[in-house]
Amino acid sequence: MPAPRTPAGSARERILDTAFRLFYAHGPRGVGVDRVIAESGVAKATLYKHFPSKDDLVLAYLDKVDQAWFGALRAAAREAGDGPRDQLVGMFDALAGACRRDGYHGCAFINTAAESPAGGPVHARTVEHKNVVRAWVTDLARRAGADQPDMLARQLTLLLDGGLAGGVLDGDPAIAEAAKRSARALVDAALGQASQQ
Repeated sequence: MPAPRTPAGSARERILDTAFRLFYAHGPRGVGVDRVIAESGVAKATLYKHFPSKDDLVLAYLDKVDQAWFGALRAAAREAGDGPRDQLVGMFDALAGACRRDGYHGCAFINTAAESPAGGPVHARTVEHKNVVRAWVTDLARRAGADQPDMLARQLTLLLDGGLAGGVLDGDPAIAEAAKRSARALVDAALGQASQQ
């Protein structure tokens, strides 16, 4: 997943862009602060001025990932049409885009959660992201008329997470299409075929 573009010249943004690239490729645990300093071309004091601890840098990285991924999900949903039913399925087009990128390593939130101690601020941020995405999907499901919007949202977000993981394990772009077809079957089952437009 490429880092979103930021204005050139800002030491903070250079650090964050470098951390984004390295943390996504190797995981936050696999990248030391000294490597971020070396590759961003800033002094150690500059890094610590902007990010007093490595956790602060990891949290900023996760915020940047959140902007990119959640933004892609919402954009794919909007592109599918105005109806929430279509958006519930259309958001899976973001999965196709993510899995096709060079250097794709799966879900940064799941990857980071797997190497972060439960109860810490980094792990809490990964959980928060997943909860926010699920709340958004729940709202779409509610507006689409699902009898159990929470259950449909949980099923669809599990399918998204599985598609993100499958894209890494299989390296097959067909994973995203299979996930989208499965999403359509879940939405049709939850909302009824007859209510389709």
